[in-house]
Amino acid sequence: MSSHLDKWLELAPFDGRAHVALLTRLAQRGQFDAGEEHLASAAQLFASEDLDFGPVREAWRTIRGERPTVTLWARPPLVPAAPHASIVLPHSYAAASQKASLAVMPFAEGADCPGGPRGGLPDGLTHDIITRLAKLRDFFVIARGSVFALAEKNIAPEDAGRRLNVDYVATGTVRCQAGRVTVTVELVEVRTARIVWAETFERKLDDIFAVLDDIGNSIVSSISAEIETVERNRAMLKAPNSLNAWEAYHRGLWHMYRFTRAENAQARHFFDIALKLDPTFARAYAGLSFTHWQNAFQRWGDRDQESALAFEAAGQSLLVDDHNPAAHWAMGRALWLRGEQDGSLIELERAVDLSPNFALGHYALSFVHSQSGDPQAAIGSSDHSRHLSPFDPLLFGMLGARAMSHVRLGQFDEAAEWALKAAARPNAHAIILAIAAHCLALAGRLEEARSFAAALRKMLPNYCADDFIGTFRFEPNAEALFRQGAKRIGLG
Repeated sequence: MSSHLDKWLELAPFDGRAHVALLTRLAQRGQFDAGEEHLASAAQLFASEDLDFGPVREAWRTIRGERPTVTLWARPPLVPAAPHASIVLPHSYAAASQKASLAVMPFAEGADCPGGPRGGLPDGLTHDIITRLAKLRDFFVIARGSVFALAEKNIAPEDAGRRLNVDYVATGTVRCQAGRVTVTVELVEVRTARIVWAETFERKLDDIFAVLDDIGNSIVSSISAEIETVERNRAMLKAPNSLNAWEAYHRGLWHMYRFTRAENAQARHFFDIALKLDPTFARAYAGLSFTHWQNAFQRWGDRDQESALAFEAAGQSLLVDDHNPAAHWAMGRALWLRGEQDGSLIELERAVDLSPNFALGHYALSFVHSQSGDPQAAIGSSDHSRHLSPFDPLLFGMLGARAMSHVRLGQFDEAAEWALKAAARPNAHAIILAIAAHCLALAGRLEEARSFAAALRKMLPNYCADDFIGTFRFEPNAEALFRQGAKRIGLG
């Protein structure tokens, strides 16, 4: 369900027009089973208040008899508005809010997989992946009932994708042999029939639930990352004045991940466009918050002012969708900027509770813990974020947080190695180079440390230890260690 329909139903649960709009959208996508499920639950809701549900039921019968190409907002009202309903949504709104859509078809079974012909490991894995992807709230995921119904009719995945009118279809095969399970997965772009991602996972079949969790984590994170990459690249090829909200948001992500002042400003521009087109786009607010966070963190603007703007945008994201992990991630980072570590950790924990596969949430936890929280927890969160998203645009940050955690544990050699990995990332910015310089100095690798210090001074001529310490929020012992490293290489 698109976000504006969510909001409409939340604000006016007894407005029959909202339910008709949702049922129409489900019919457009071929999700008739989901429509029947919603009809049944809505009927119970209306009955609990002794309200007449007949017009909605009649509307659904009409919808089911129409072609799925009917235009949602062109339909005349079939149900009188509830007295308290006041929401008017223009015809262009639905197009502006269009998200990418995905169907995960039931995985095929090989021989000897536990659980019988249906309901075993393949079905469990499919259900788990659908649930996890839906929790990310990043794109439209077709419900389990619809995809299993099509599979039971022996409809091929590509045909199912066209019938469901989705952008992507994920398919897979599960084989169990000699105590091992092998899962092969493909992600196909329906419009072009192009395979955008394929992978094979093999694990020991010691614990079915552990297998589901481990392989499911990898599949979900990979599907999410690959769809985001395809959508970002597609948005970059379109004229800026032709972008809808979804495309403008992904155009913003493309610029945001370049981590320069100019690109960050471009990212903010496109997030603003996305929000003008769709003021209920939670992830666009989170992206806007991130750009202000970068301005504050990198000292590209007034830190206090940019921190306030990051906090404001994160708050808007939460107001729009309190169940979106990105909204809590944005708020957690904004609270860290304000020096509110306890509140920051609460929000970031909420982000990963809502979606355990949200890699950026785990990374942000690592970032906060690495400075003044639990360094061992920071290492665990860093490793988990990289396991979930091994090619993430923020990989340098995941590695850098681990490096700072090792410094706090007195493990300087390990810190140096992780810092070097962070600095080797192609989009690593000046602060990552500073982490490498300080960690190498503490490890006694002074020549390498001085080379990073020189590169840093070339970018920021007056950079010193006070700048480094002022960027982060280290506890006193960690601050003392980093100042010690800075003195060794002339940054003190």
